[in-house]
Amino acid sequence: MPKLRFDSRLSIVFFVALTLLFGWCVASPLWLGKGLQEPNFTTIASLMMFTPSLAALVILLLEGRGRAFLRETGLWPINRPRRFLASLPLAIAVPVLLVAQAPVVGTWLGVFPGDLQNFALLHFVAGTKGPALYLIDQAVLIAVAGLANALLAIGEEVGWRGWLWPRLLRFGKSVAILVSGVVWGLWHAPLILLGYNYPLAPVWGVFAMCGVCVVLGAFLGWIRTFSDSVWPAALAHGVFNASVGLTSLFMTVGASIDSTEASIMGWSGWVAPAVVIGFVYFLTARRRRA
Repeated sequence: MPKLRFDSRLSIVFFVALTLLFGWCVASPLWLGKGLQEPNFTTIASLMMFTPSLAALVILLLEGRGRAFLRETGLWPINRPRRFLASLPLAIAVPVLLVAQAPVVGTWLGVFPGDLQNFALLHFVAGTKGPALYLIDQAVLIAVAGLANALLAIGEEVGWRGWLWPRLLRFGKSVAILVSGVVWGLWHAPLILLGYNYPLAPVWGVFAMCGVCVVLGAFLGWIRTFSDSVWPAALAHGVFNASVGLTSLFMTVGASIDSTEASIMGWSGWVAPAVVIGFVYFLTARRRRA
């Protein structure tokens, strides 16, 4: 049997197909059972997070380079220790900023029921502790939860940013951001179509998830390249998952949102990041011309 070539498009196609197939296979008990109410939902969703790693391992084995799994996916060794350490605070701060900016922009655009003057809900949940101390506690909890979540997120990131991202970069950064983001978003379809994250519009939710993954994936891809390691991307992924709940602190008491439009999960949350990404590309292009 001929081996797949290291940088071939065929390897990428096989990886995408295997990852989507593995994801649906692991999620199938939810579809055959009670959906999101399945008692083993958390276990199944956690196992699903390791399917991109499994797909990456299978492809490397088909390429005849299974022994290079740790090195090729950025798990080990740490080749740039200074950049690795410098990327860790960014891996914590940037995902929180992505989540926090979305309600502000969404309120300005009129799709998020924000209470940005009184922050009544924040004062209510903070209680006697006060908003300042409450937010400090939340920051500590997000950092701790992000580290814990990273142990699961690494299952995804080994595939997305560890294996797929470097191979897509040969086609250009724009292609790498768009393709890896869309594939990552589509991979969530077995859960999204059951109502996860987008209960009001599961089908549109799949497209919205692709948008989220493109925006977040742009940063995760950058930090993967900058640090030459997949671990900072896993930490950032874990912190993002841990901080999404902050959105509720900006809401008007008793209000609800359509997650396809509002918060970082909806289109209004991608406006500011898209502007930043576009500005960075503009500056990069100018430097190259100069």
